[in-house]
Amino acid sequence: MIKLQNIKKQFKKTINKKEKISFYANNDISFNTNPGEVLGILGPNGAGKTTIISILCGLLPFDSGEVLIHNFDIQRNTASIKPLIGIVPQDIALYPELTVIENLHFFGGMYGIPTDELNQRIETYLHDFGLIRHYQKRTGYLSGGLKRQINLITALLHRPKLLFLDEPTVGVDVHSKKLIIDNLLSLHRNGMTIVYTSHDMNEAMRLCTHVALINNGRVVCAGIPEVLIAEASVSSLEALFILRTLPLAHSQDDDYNFVV
Repeated sequence: MIKLQNIKKQFKKTINKKEKISFYANNDISFNTNPGEVLGILGPNGAGKTTIISILCGLLPFDSGEVLIHNFDIQRNTASIKPLIGIVPQDIALYPELTVIENLHFFGGMYGIPTDELNQRIETYLHDFGLIRHYQKRTGYLSGGLKRQINLITALLHRPKLLFLDEPTVGVDVHSKKLIIDNLLSLHRNGMTIVYTSHDMNEAMRLCTHVALINNGRVVCAGIPEVLIAEASVSSLEALFILRTLPLAHSQDDDYNFVV
């Protein structure tokens, strides 16, 4: 479903209003994801997780390497890839002055879904997420947890084969987090491929079939969580995360090696 090969992405940073410093957000990143897997991209702040997600979604160009989504080259076949993917960004991407139902009709309409079919899908997802009683409320007045659930529904309306989520449960209450994870697990059981980032290792352990730990713009280990934990002789994914993503020894260039 996904093939990343030797991806490099360089940014430039201006310091002292004059000098420009080049640094790599992703430096020779490679991994594959098979259909039906749930891949967790895990790493400390500034490791390059959001940059990877943005590249995979076709939202950010990269300097070198290759990205294939469902055998389509992301740089040459963007139009063919877009209908296959759903994107849930870290920031809420909804219109606050529109009601829940208006937001869902707007985003569903962008995919050209016939009205009757769209209505049916919206009703199904609102029931699945327990949001039916909120459908006439203005989105801007809802809690953060409810907004994140609606954000997820907008990415599902066109029934994508591949779903990208950038920290989908950050800042939400326990009940909303459970609903989001339960629905993601249901999507996985029905065959959807999911790629997501998170800082919650317990959540990742419950959801992910595979993980890729990144640090300083590089993949430091990747594979099935239970296998990686056993190989490292540690007790949990959190312990593995701490072991594999320890800060590097400080050098003169360290301040320019990381981005969020």
